[in-house]
Amino acid sequence: MLSNPEIQSIKNRFGIIGNAPALNYALNVAMQVAATDLTVLITGESGSGKESFSKIIHNLSARKHGPFIAINCGAIPEGTIDSELFGHVKGSFTGAIDDRKGYFEITNGGTIFLDEIAEMPIGTQARLLRVLENKEFIRVGSSKVQKTDVRVVAATNVNLIDAVQRGKFREDLYYRLNTVPIAVPPLRERGSDIDMLFRKFTTDFAERYRITPVVLTAEAREMLISYNFPGNIRQLKNIAEQIQILEADNKVPITPQTLVKYLPNYASSTRSVTLHGALNNGSANPESFNERELLYKILFDMRRDVNDLKKLVLKVLNNEAYGSDILREHDGLFSGIEADSNFGKALSETKLLPSQPTISSGSTITNPSSNIIQISPYDDVEDIAHETAEDESLSLEQKEKEMIVKALQRSNGKRKYAAQALGISERTLYRKIKQYDIEEE
Repeated sequence: MLSNPEIQSIKNRFGIIGNAPALNYALNVAMQVAATDLTVLITGESGSGKESFSKIIHNLSARKHGPFIAINCGAIPEGTIDSELFGHVKGSFTGAIDDRKGYFEITNGGTIFLDEIAEMPIGTQARLLRVLENKEFIRVGSSKVQKTDVRVVAATNVNLIDAVQRGKFREDLYYRLNTVPIAVPPLRERGSDIDMLFRKFTTDFAERYRITPVVLTAEAREMLISYNFPGNIRQLKNIAEQIQILEADNKVPITPQTLVKYLPNYASSTRSVTLHGALNNGSANPESFNERELLYKILFDMRRDVNDLKKLVLKVLNNEAYGSDILREHDGLFSGIEADSNFGKALSETKLLPSQPTISSGSTITNPSSNIIQISPYDDVEDIAHETAEDESLSLEQKEKEMIVKALQRSNGKRKYAAQALGISERTLYRKIKQYDIEEE
């Protein structure tokens, strides 16, 4: 096991940020296996940084002066992947007007990184197995066997054992690739690393756009760490850029109310939902901000309003003749109030003063030294929620419109760049511009 200073040195060299135990363990394995020629299988969710580990392995190996090529197996059509990887000879198929070298021939003496290996066709898997076992291959359309000295590092975001059982992946190839496994942890399991990465990204973007880096409040930082991040580091970087561009002019720390606009489907993407304060932990669904978030925000605001109402009623009861009797009969009524500075102490030490006014059975509480307070019956809560939802919907639409206007201004009216900054498609941006009747310069 390598020491922490050695691991930190590798992090500094390759720009790896974070101190999560699972991340450090994965780095330790990569550093130890780099000096060998063993085949490595890197597993992890999409966007978690698997390619970075392949570069670490290559650059710390004896092959570091040789070529390094990263290939996404899922991005190459099935009909041409054999030619791309192993080459072809002239006339082997329509369009093959010349001989062509494949990646395994080009990277001789180096390292080839096969990302999304589970997407490789079964026929191509057989060719790859021959390379791994015998260090040889045959170009498409040729009968000549050629040798190659290539180290293979593969990666996948799916369970290859399941793929083997479903007949989508060769079992012998799986065991040949899985000589040394490295599991890259998802971002949601890296705790405070999320905040470190966010600050790094926002600082980088602030320098690029020559603006002041945004700052999160403590509550917003907890909310960010609790989010599930289905897109992992790639998604966090995108969110950091959006916030840095659209919120830099506010000159105030980012609050949870502001941050939640940039966390897609936040309410259903947390591991446990709490209506008070920021939410804790998360599990995910990569959808845009929708009615579920709006409902959550309404409930959050209603909870806060109910707490404030309880405090107000308690103060009124403090001066009512029958207040002490009511508190004795309903001693748990005020137990859910979030205590601020001295409120919890005041509640526990309350001494109600007698006075002439009484509490009616209707909807008002009258106090000689205060105004009449209207308390709606519980039957009206649904109406209040409906009205609140309408107000919040208008507020959210206004904020969305402001974000679009800002993005268009920063991109000098170029819809393409504005859409990229907002994280939406140009088609969606065009529809929003029409919906909000935004005038373009």
